[in-house]
Amino acid sequence: MKKRLLILGGTGDAAELAVRASQIAEIEVVSSLAGRTQQPFTPKTGTVRIGGFGGAAGLAAFLLDRPIDFLIDATHPFAAQISANAAVAAAKCNVPYLMLVRPAWERVEGDRWIEVAGHSEAAKALLGQSQRVFLTIGRQELAAFAGLDAIWFLMRAIDPPALNTPIPNGKLLLARGPFSLEDERQLLLEYQIDTIVSKNSGGGATYAKIVAARELGIPVVMVQRPPIGDVEQVADVEGAIAWLVKQLSGLL
Repeated sequence: MKKRLLILGGTGDAAELAVRASQIAEIEVVSSLAGRTQQPFTPKTGTVRIGGFGGAAGLAAFLLDRPIDFLIDATHPFAAQISANAAVAAAKCNVPYLMLVRPAWERVEGDRWIEVAGHSEAAKALLGQSQRVFLTIGRQELAAFAGLDAIWFLMRAIDPPALNTPIPNGKLLLARGPFSLEDERQLLLEYQIDTIVSKNSGGGATYAKIVAARELGIPVVMVQRPPIGDVEQVADVEGAIAWLVKQLSGLL
């Protein structure tokens, strides 16, 4: 009988992992997407469910009822609540659990980063120094910048914000990466951007804006990742597959 793997996804890494894991004869893949974006990275194989579980207790019930043999969290590095729920549920149900966390971007020579712990702190960092800001934090955190009336914002997100969400003054641009360096450089010049606000998401899909900022001497207010608990982690899909194979070998 096949072993069932639950992948908490919504990222490109999760979609790739679902395809790779499905190629293992002993594995049946179930992917779960939170449903927060209109066009998520949907795996091309296995079973896909959309929507939340109802917290750690709901996820634990799903792990037992399905039942799930292995759990891999491949959500966005800033999906802190989902990851916390997964760790609690896996421990409660004694299900082997892994986080796939792509490496964070690291400052290199020429970068002008202002590192902050959260979005409220990022908003404060703009006061008195910025006039035209490229806001690349997604749609869910726009309200933190809504009170900065003296600043014009170019806001890029995959989907528009929910109705009645307070948003800052400026222009909303709907787009999904990857973005080329040439296009990012042109965007910064066209809109006369003097500061970028970005999450430290890691990966290559949106890193071009960081390179463009470096080349143009534009400061980046970099929101750091939330802390991760003491759980087993890998940095890429290859590592996740190796972990899965090891788990299977331990059952033979």
